[in-house]
Amino acid sequence: MAAPKLTVSGLTKKFGELLALNDINLAIEDGEFISIVGPSGCGKTTFLRIVAGLEHSSDGEVRIDSEVVKAAGIDRGFVFQSDNLLPWRTVLANAMIGPEVSRTANAEARSRTIDLLKLVGLGGFENYFPRQLSGGMRQRVNLARALAIDPKVLLMDEPFAALDAQTREIMQTELIRIWEQGRKTVLFVTHQIDEAVFLSDRVFVFARRPGRIREIVKIDLPRPRALSLKRTPEFVGYVDRIWKMIEEDVRESVLVDKE
Repeated sequence: MAAPKLTVSGLTKKFGELLALNDINLAIEDGEFISIVGPSGCGKTTFLRIVAGLEHSSDGEVRIDSEVVKAAGIDRGFVFQSDNLLPWRTVLANAMIGPEVSRTANAEARSRTIDLLKLVGLGGFENYFPRQLSGGMRQRVNLARALAIDPKVLLMDEPFAALDAQTREIMQTELIRIWEQGRKTVLFVTHQIDEAVFLSDRVFVFARRPGRIREIVKIDLPRPRALSLKRTPEFVGYVDRIWKMIEEDVRESVLVDKE
């Protein structure tokens, strides 16, 4: 059996006296699509940033292909909630930032990035500027930019949170289409349980602070997946099951933490 693509061992994170993450242990296989859900403040984004190498853990470690993560690297692509596109750069120039930073911005990288823009549905928009694009289109550029470095692991922090409901659902189907063509290992943080169930092979359910794994839910639904899947009893059953796990934590995070 192949070794996991990503392993997390004894991961703990403190901010001063605040214990944000506590003893997280995980193994993620190559090509898996994993979503992380949990109440606000449970450390989902902190966890993702540690895997990205943007934040250091207080204890424990993260390994990708058995190599310990010590800092940010081109083996990980990060898609933020905000697209963070540079307004003075074209779509293609924005998508080429990763290869430029890693000093691999040659003709081959440019050609590959143009192909990625076609893959995310932006063929013909290479010379447009961010101000000329819709929110969904800007996030497609964001995704192409993360893929342009050909990462081993793609990390996505609520990338569709700022989109309207209809655009968000279309972007979910587009993400599945793109993922199925390349089968990158994906870690996807979301507050939307239905989004997590629709996209994922497994859902990691985080408990309220200190963040830790409450349960791992395997999503045994056939692929490829269409939006009509969300209306099936099996899909609704997964959503209800996960909601029941975190309902009390969510209630406390909303009511208790704001008192």
